[in-house]
Amino acid sequence: MRKIPTLFRRDPDDRRRVLPEATPECRWVLDGEGVATRKYDGTCLLLDEDGDWWARREVKPGRTHPPGYRPVMTDEATGKTVGWEPVAQSSFATFHAEALAAHRGEPRPGTYELIDPKVNGNPEGVPGHELVAHADAERLDVPRDHDGLREWLLAHAAYEGVVWHHPDGSRAKLKRRDVA
Repeated sequence: MRKIPTLFRRDPDDRRRVLPEATPECRWVLDGEGVATRKYDGTCLLLDEDGDWWARREVKPGRTHPPGYRPVMTDEATGKTVGWEPVAQSSFATFHAEALAAHRGEPRPGTYELIDPKVNGNPEGVPGHELVAHADAERLDVPRDHDGLREWLLAHAAYEGVVWHHPDGSRAKLKRRDVA
């Protein structure tokens, strides 16, 4: 799992905000390619092909990686390494176990968002522990220009943001807080 690039370039004077210029590798979104889905506000988990669960974990520069950690990439801007740690040793282990017990059907390999009353202050407003497969995320019909997306995101406060999926596997994202 690579970190998903932000659709618009970050403002160098205020990295919390974006400029109305596409990040070059995400230009395909503005060209009308790909499918838009809801970005859920929880924590990312992975069920691998061997049936093992992993929690997304960022490790700051100079910090020791946790046991069993699988690094995926290092962000050049922040120096943080993004990767996976076994979910059983993560701070989300109990919430994951409860969400898995409540999950209908057999989870299939892939990435999931763990949303929970105790994760990130429960911005999703769920009453209990849930696993949402990213492959099953709600599809959205959203504008594809900076001003239209800003207006749409500000009008949909219950959504953390939008993730676009290109047929070639590329993804792009835009969070409400990037344009607020």
